[in-house]
Amino acid sequence: MSNFGGRPHGHGTTTIPCKYCRASLSVIPGERAIQCAHCNCVTRIRRADRIPLPVMGPMTAPFQRARGKKRAVLVGITYAGMRRGCGELRGPINDVKCMRNLLCQRFSFPAECVIMLTDDQRDPFRLPTKDNIRMAMHWLVQGCSYGDSLVFHFSGLGAQVADDDGDELDGYDEALCPMDAFQKGPILDDEINEAIVRPLVHGVRLHAVVDACYSATVLDLPFLCRVARNGYWQWEDQRPPSGAWKGTSGGQAVLFSGYSDGKSNFAVMPDAYGSVGAMTHSFVRAVECEPRGVTYGRLLTSMRTIMKCGGGGGGSYGDLQGPIGAPMHHHQVANFSGVQEPNLSSSEMFDIYRKPFVL
Repeated sequence: MSNFGGRPHGHGTTTIPCKYCRASLSVIPGERAIQCAHCNCVTRIRRADRIPLPVMGPMTAPFQRARGKKRAVLVGITYAGMRRGCGELRGPINDVKCMRNLLCQRFSFPAECVIMLTDDQRDPFRLPTKDNIRMAMHWLVQGCSYGDSLVFHFSGLGAQVADDDGDELDGYDEALCPMDAFQKGPILDDEINEAIVRPLVHGVRLHAVVDACYSATVLDLPFLCRVARNGYWQWEDQRPPSGAWKGTSGGQAVLFSGYSDGKSNFAVMPDAYGSVGAMTHSFVRAVECEPRGVTYGRLLTSMRTIMKCGGGGGGSYGDLQGPIGAPMHHHQVANFSGVQEPNLSSSEMFDIYRKPFVL
């Protein structure tokens, strides 16, 4: 498989034991965590054990520079043949197809400005490897300017790893697992924030939808919206105790993700052989069914209702209106991410029942 310009093929010779099963893990140059192929858990690499990256040449972009004001990166990973004893996820590739239809047909995103990274692709630059996802995130925000509408969607597996820099209130970093997580490690929330949140300038909007376990705050956004069953809501300050800046450069970032109490181990997902993900399904169906100009609060309430009433376990896409749900027609909904209810976080606080959802 091709890799990006300048990055060496060889791995470092240092090994560390897996924190959970004690298997020997090879330390990867430049990385801060590694996923174990034996138990699927993620181990933080101590600073003393990290291997610095060698000096690299310029990285060659495999994607054409986007000229449209609307751009999206959609990532879906089944992990076919990669998770020992755990099988594969059946929903993520269908999730990506449905998100693409939603963006292009309902919100007029140009097809050439929507990048899909899925592990059924033949083009090595369209596979959801760690390097390709990193490059796609860079492509998404590169040269962003006033009026841009950007979307990042991920459907697959997430992970938690102990924080080592004091910027997490709960003591854990969240991470997304690329298809080569066992070789390259997961993508930590610190890196995701730096890649697609901080570069957002004034007038740029980023919406992220993440269908993965341990994804509630995976963009490391400063504010998390808590919504009670009676509809009362308030923003919770998630800014790190270390004082590290996690906001934008004047733009706005919003994340729709899933809350989980952590009782479902991400390595053994319920309904892992379903055809569409529950979190993505609830988002797409809510957007399709609600009128244009729906507020964030109403959209979040609709997503929660859909998930509670079967969207997370045995529903189908047959009731989606129009062609948006066509690729998923009559397919089962699988809660492979273990999500219990949708969450909303943001780079800034706002009235969720007054501010309209606009892509």
